[in-house]
Order: sequence, then C-alpha cells, then structure tokens
Amino acid sequence: MLRALLNLFGDFMQHPFSRHALALAATTLAAGLLVGCGKQDAATPAASAAASAQPSPSAQATDGKRLVLALMGEPEQGFDPIKGWGRYGNPLFQSTLLKRTDKLEMEGDLATEWTLSADKKTWTVTIRDDVKFSDGTPLTAEDVAFTFETGKKAAGVLDLNSMESAKALNPTTVEIKLTKPHITFLNSMVTIGIVPKHAYQADYSEKPMGSGPFQFVTWDKGQQLVIEPNPHYYGNKSPFERITLLYTGEDASIAAARSGQAQIAVVTPSVAGTIPAGMERLVVQSVDNRGILFPIQPAGRKTADGKPIGNDVTADPAIRQAINIAIDRKKLTEGVLGGYGTPAWGVADGLPWDNPEQRLPDSDIEGAKAILKQAGWVEKDGKLSKNGKPARFSMLYPANENVRQSLALAVADMIKPLGIQVDIAGKSWNEIDREMHSSAVLFGWGSHDPLEIYNLYSAKMAGIEYYNAGYYSNPTVTQHLDKAQQANSFEESLPHWKNAMWDGKTGFGMKGDSAWAWMVNLQHIYFVNKCLDIGPRQIEPHGHGYPITWNMQDWKWTCK
Repeated sequence: MLRALLNLFGDFMQHPFSRHALALAATTLAAGLLVGCGKQDAATPAASAAASAQPSPSAQATDGKRLVLALMGEPEQGFDPIKGWGRYGNPLFQSTLLKRTDKLEMEGDLATEWTLSADKKTWTVTIRDDVKFSDGTPLTAEDVAFTFETGKKAAGVLDLNSMESAKALNPTTVEIKLTKPHITFLNSMVTIGIVPKHAYQADYSEKPMGSGPFQFVTWDKGQQLVIEPNPHYYGNKSPFERITLLYTGEDASIAAARSGQAQIAVVTPSVAGTIPAGMERLVVQSVDNRGILFPIQPAGRKTADGKPIGNDVTADPAIRQAINIAIDRKKLTEGVLGGYGTPAWGVADGLPWDNPEQRLPDSDIEGAKAILKQAGWVEKDGKLSKNGKPARFSMLYPANENVRQSLALAVADMIKPLGIQVDIAGKSWNEIDREMHSSAVLFGWGSHDPLEIYNLYSAKMAGIEYYNAGYYSNPTVTQHLDKAQQANSFEESLPHWKNAMWDGKTGFGMKGDSAWAWMVNLQHIYFVNKCLDIGPRQIEPHGHGYPITWNMQDWKWTCK
C-alpha cells in the first residue's frame, strides 16, 4: 500500500493532478475497483462480518479434490438466466447454444449447426441429442424454445427485442424467427443459459438446475455458494469434487487467500503487491472500461417525460475532440488505477470489431488548443468562450464510486489548461437518469458483444435507457451499424463495425465525432494458487470476478 501511495505521489509531482484527485486516487486503491456500469451491476459485496462467520471449507481444500474461490460478490438476482445470470461470464449451471473460445471466437456448445436464412431473419439451430439436465432428464429443442420465449415475455435484461418467436421443429431442431436482420442475436445464443421447461418454477433463481458443467448444492446468501460437477455433463468434467464460491468482502477474501483457504481470490490494487505464499498474481486484460458520455445535441429540447436534452458546449465537436486529445490516459492508469489498467481509446479495445485507425495521440495540450482556436473558441484570462458563451459544463458520476470520482477530478484538471471548466458532481443514479441527456456522465461499459456499439452510437437508440444518452446522431454511422446488423455472418459484420468508428471520412471515434472520451480499461487482478492450472484467459468483460470462471470445468490441480 505504501509503495502504491508513493507511486501516486510521484505521478502527482509529474502531472498537474489536483491534491484532491491524488487523495481520492489513494482512496480508490484502498477501496478497490469492483464497480459496474450502473444500477444493474451484477455483483454486490457481502459484509466482511458475515463472511468471517461462515463455515470454513474442508481442511482438504488443497488436496486437489476441493476448490475454493473468493469472488467478493454474489448475483443480486440469483442464478436465473432469464433474469440476466451469465451475461458477463460462465452461467455454471446452464448450457448455452454457443460459447466463446479464449480468442473470443464462437463455437458450438449445445448447438452442432446454426444456419441463417437468406432473408437473415430465421436461425435454424440443431442441438446435440445426448444432453441431460443434472436430474437426468433429456434436454430437447422444447427447452431451448421455452427459454427464449420465456426470456422474451419477461422483457427484462435480455436483448430479445428482435426475436419474433422460437419453436421446436423436432427434438433436436429449434427455429428462431427475428423481426428484422440482427446479426448480434448470435450473442444471445452465447449468453442465455437454457433452463428446463419441466422444472422452471418461481424459486428457480435460488435453486437452479441445468445441463452445464456444474450442479447446484447450496446457497447461503451473503456467505457462499457450493457446487459440484454435473454427472450428466456432456463435456469435460471437472476433477474437483466440490467447489465453494465465497461471497466475501475484501479483507475476508484476502485473508482466505493468505490462510490457504481459497485457491483463487479477487484482488484490488491496494493489496496486489503482497502475494500470499504459494500463490501468484494474475493480471487479466479487460474491456471493463470507463469513459465520458457527451451530450451531442444543442440545448433546448426535452424528452417526453420532461428531461432536458442537449448542451451547447459539448455539442461542439471541437470541444469533444480537444478533450479527447488533451487527456493523458497513461497518467490516469498510473495515478488512479495504480498501474492496473490500460489506456482506453474506444469501447472495444483489442476486440475483433475494434478499429485502431480511429485513434489520435493524447496528452496533446497544444494540439487541443489549436483545434479550439480554429473552431472559434477564444481564451482570455485562462477561460475559454465562443460568442460570449463560456466553455463550462457539468460532469456527473455515481456518488458512491471512488474510481469514477478520481477519474472525473483528474480529467477536469487535465483539460483545465485549455480554459475549459468542468463542474464535477457525484449523484445518485436516479439523479443521473434525469440529467444524463444534458450533462456529461462518467459511465462504465465493456462487453464481448458488438451490440454494445450499436446501442451506444446508433441514432435509433437515442434516449433508450442508458444507451446513447447523449442523443448522438450521424446518418453515416447509423448506416454502417445497420449494415453490420444485416450481414450474412458475424465475420462479415466486422468491417462495418470498424467503419462506424472511422471509415476514413467520419465515424463516432476520436478522428470523427469524438462522441465519447474513453479513458481507461481496468485490469482484473487475482491471486491464484501455484498448483492450479486455469488455462488461457479471455479478455474479460465488464465485472471483476465471475468472468474468470468461463472455463472452470477445465481447471486442473497440478501438485501431488
């Protein structure tokens, strides 16, 4: 911790962060980086007191037969895929139609074939005929159709708006009809776990059952989840007889790792430097990003329910691009994240649909000033204005999140030399909801699905929930996004996603409209027992903890 604070102080001396930002960055390191994108975050830390009171796992936890993971948080909605379980990681208990490899390429799970009709509105999926739920009941296409139809009717967090119907044609074939071409529907086949039609009841979220690699044993809320290998699983079977997932606070999680009780523990930057005996530090890259949403439209409009739309300052693309190139992203990763992060240039850095060509060099104050001058902004006495309007706007962040507070303050300091004044305010999500169309907001996103790009930048998504809250609109960008959705295959969609960022003339990225100012990607840190082989790692999505389990059935104990 002392070393981290000293590093922060060194960063402070080399860069004009305010003392407030430095103090908050130190607080951030102590508090950790387990924060989500908004009100629907998947995990909520349990109290340390509850964790310390939990029964200790078997003393044989390190004999290669039992495994303990300290993940710090548990799903608020339980383990029901219809309610969103599995969106950001392995659903554990349920199979999916498709799955992603460590390279994020799609391959079959339940599905052996999946074909798209010529009009791109019907998926025909053939599934394995040897699959059973953990109670021994065969899984058929009826269960698949039931899951998707139930998900659509639930109208919850699942993205099934483009689905018209799902029906079983025979025991191994399901037909899914769409209302329009929508290539990212493929991701629904990756993330939605299949539930049993015969056993899907009101308490399913608390007592899940499926055909996945593991079966449910017990869930002590706020304490732990106990699971075992599913004896009927069709894939590789875990060699561990019992796996316990501890839902602990930071202190209890680290204590479990140091005592040898846990073989994997989620780690925050504050303790990442002190590795327990017999363990090693694993730092996983992610697209768990943080960025600034800008209101794109001029002020003056309101939503149907009276929320103000637009901001005359951030509506100027020169302001947005100047901020983008003035930010020092490396300093943010070092000073706020303690070095456990990477600069973020977009919403999909390092993913197959990313376009590095849209990037511009950052930490360029003089270049930013030149952009502003050319656009008619005039600096006087350290303040910027245009036609009598000062370059001043508000930037909001969730009041209880120290990382975002530190980022907001640091960015405000970085762009202050431009003459731009940013009023930082921590507010509740209800307050942010009312103001996010007219004020800049520090959001977090990060997904294995390019649908996130569509949701954030398509004009058709303007003002829908938290998507495209800035009312960004560029007809060319929307056209590229629509072409991506209308592609014949996921591979064919990739150039269109890239072109939406930057096609050589326009795009939503830095070289184009600079609709967002992306700042950092968090790195997810874990302590892992040296005897535990967890195989290759994916670039992890939003959320720190469950994504590490994506291939848990393949983990092996290497010590005798």
